[in-house]
Amino acid sequence: MSKSLPYSMKDVHYDNAKFRHRSFSKALSQTLLTSNVKRECVSCSTGKFLVLLLTFGLAYLLLTHSSTVHSVSNELENGIRANEEKVTPGGGSRLRKLWIKPPRLPPRLSPDEISGPKKPDLESEWIAKQQKVKEAFIHAWSGYKKFAMGNDELMPLSQHGVDGLGGLGATVVDALDTAMIMGLDEVVSEAGSWIESHLSERISKKGQVNLFETTIRVLGGLLSAYHLSSGDQGIKVEQKGPKPAVYLDTARDLADRLLSAFTSSPTAVPFSDVVLHDSSAHPAPDGLSSTSEVSTVQLEFNYLSAISGDPKYSMEAMKVLAHMKTLPKVEGLVPIYMSPKSGEFSGENIRLGSRGDSYYEYLIKVWLQQRTSQDGNFTYLYDMYQEAMKGVRHLLVQKSIPNGLVFVGELPSGPKGEFSPKMDHLVCFLPGALALGATKGITREKAKKGNLLTFEDLENLKLAEDLAKTCFEMYSVTSTGLAPEIAYFHTKEYSEDGLDGGNKSSKYVNDIIIKHADRHNLLRPETVESLFVLYRITQDQKYREWGWQIFEAFEKYTKVGSGGYTSLDDVTTIPPQRRDKMETFFLGETLKYLYLLFGNSSVIPLDKFVFNTEAHPFPINGTV
Repeated sequence: MSKSLPYSMKDVHYDNAKFRHRSFSKALSQTLLTSNVKRECVSCSTGKFLVLLLTFGLAYLLLTHSSTVHSVSNELENGIRANEEKVTPGGGSRLRKLWIKPPRLPPRLSPDEISGPKKPDLESEWIAKQQKVKEAFIHAWSGYKKFAMGNDELMPLSQHGVDGLGGLGATVVDALDTAMIMGLDEVVSEAGSWIESHLSERISKKGQVNLFETTIRVLGGLLSAYHLSSGDQGIKVEQKGPKPAVYLDTARDLADRLLSAFTSSPTAVPFSDVVLHDSSAHPAPDGLSSTSEVSTVQLEFNYLSAISGDPKYSMEAMKVLAHMKTLPKVEGLVPIYMSPKSGEFSGENIRLGSRGDSYYEYLIKVWLQQRTSQDGNFTYLYDMYQEAMKGVRHLLVQKSIPNGLVFVGELPSGPKGEFSPKMDHLVCFLPGALALGATKGITREKAKKGNLLTFEDLENLKLAEDLAKTCFEMYSVTSTGLAPEIAYFHTKEYSEDGLDGGNKSSKYVNDIIIKHADRHNLLRPETVESLFVLYRITQDQKYREWGWQIFEAFEKYTKVGSGGYTSLDDVTTIPPQRRDKMETFFLGETLKYLYLLFGNSSVIPLDKFVFNTEAHPFPINGTV
C-alpha cells in the first residue's frame, strides 16, 4: 500500500512552501510552459498562431472573468469585495481586482487530515486496567465471604475456611484498607461490621498467636483502617462501617496483649509467641526468634503510640532496633536468627529471603516514619541501612550466565563459607526498598532537580532497576507466567540441567533454575510491590506493563470460578496443579499494589505514607 501524501488533493492549487493561492493565469501558463506542446510546436507558424490566439483568449478571459478568492468565511469574502469597491468605484473595480494580492491561506484539509490519527488515551487505559484489579478483589472477597467469613483464610477449591493465624479473622482485617482505597463501600461495611461485632471477643478468648504475623496483619490492618476512615486526616472520602474509634480501641486491646512478648523476655529481643487470653508469652520450641520477626513490628507500635498518646508501645518496640545497633555484623548484614535468652544473633546464615528480609526493609521505613520526630535521634537506622546495602552489593550481588541477570544470593555459612545463587521470591521486596531509600519517596526527576541524590543513591537506584527486571523475568520464564517460590541462578560455579521454567521462548530460560520443591506460587506480593514503588519513583511505564502481565497470569491460572483465587503447586506446567489456599496477603498486598500501580500517583503518595510489610499504609510523621 502506498504511503498517503501529507496534504490533501486541494494542495495542487497552492505553492507548497508558502501556502499561497495560485491564480488561474499562473496555473495555466505554467502548464503550457512546461508541456511537450511548447517544446515541439512553438517554433512553427501554426504554433505561433496558436500561441497568439491563446494569448488573446487569455486576455479576454481575465477581463471578463471575476476572479474569486477562496475565503475562509463569507464575511471575509464580502469584506474584501467591499474594500475593493471603495478604492475603485464603478466599472474600474473589476480591473482593480486584478492587482489585489490575494490573502495567504492554508490548504483546506479535511478534519481527519487536520487532527491526524487519534492518539490513544494511555491514562484511561490504565484506569480500565485498575478497574479489572478491583473486580478481581471483589471476586476474591466474594469467595471468602461465601465460604470462610470470620476464618483466617479461604480454601477456595474445597470451599471452606481455616484458622492458620490464630483465628482472628485475618483476611477480614487484612483486606479492609484495600477495600477503603478502592472505594468499595459494601465490602468496607461488611468487614467493619464483623470487626465491630466479633474481633474484640476473639482477641480476649484466643490462645497462641505469632507476634510478627499478628502485628503486621491484624494490628497493622486495624491501624491503617483507623487512619483511612478518620474524616480529619488521610484519604478524605466517605466510608461506611463503624466509627474510627472502634478500630483504634480494638488495636489497643490487641497491642496490650502483644506487649507481653517484649516484657516477658529477659533481653530486648522479644519472644516469638503470645497467648492472647492471658497476655503471656514464650519462645518458639527451639528457643529462637527470627531476626526479621523481632525487627518488623516497629512501624505498627510507633504509630499506635502516636495516635493513642501512650509511648509504651513505641518504647518497647524501638528497644529491639537500638539493641541490634550494638551487635556485631558482617558489613551491615546479620544472621537470620536471634536468641531472646542471650540477646545475640544465632548461627551464621545470612540471607535477604525468609527470616531475614524485612529487617532490612524496616531499617529504612522506620527511619522514614520517624525522621521528623522530636522524640529521639533515629539517624542510626539510616546508617545501618546504608551499611547493609553496601554489604549486599559487595557480598551478595552476582550476575547469571549466559545473559547477566543481576540477583541477590545467600551466605548459608556466613562470609567465610560458599556463596549460594539462591533467591527467594521474598527478596523481590528489595528493589522497592532501594528505590525508596534513594529518593525518600519523591520522584527521581524531582530528586535530581533538587540535587538530592548522592552517588550511593544512584548506585542503589541502578541496582533496584536491575533487580526488578530479574524479579519480573522469574515470572516470564515459566510456562504460566507466574514466579516460583524460590529460584536458583546459573553461574560459573553452579548449574543444573533440565530444571528450567518451561517457557522456551524466554531469553533467560538458561539463566534461571527452578528445582521441583520450589515450583509453587503462593500469590505473593513482593514483585508487584517493587514495580509499584519503582513506577512511582521513575515514572517508567514498563513497570506498569510488567505488572499487567503478572495480573493477567493470576487471572488465567489462579482464579476459581466459585469465588476466590488459589495458590499453585507447579508454575512450570500447564495446566498447573492447584494448592487450594488463598493467603490473606493476596487481598491485603498483591491486589492493593496492583491497583495503586495502575492508578493516580497522588493516592497514598510515597513521600507522605509508609507501607508496613503487609502493605498497610501509615502516615509519615508531620506529613499528613
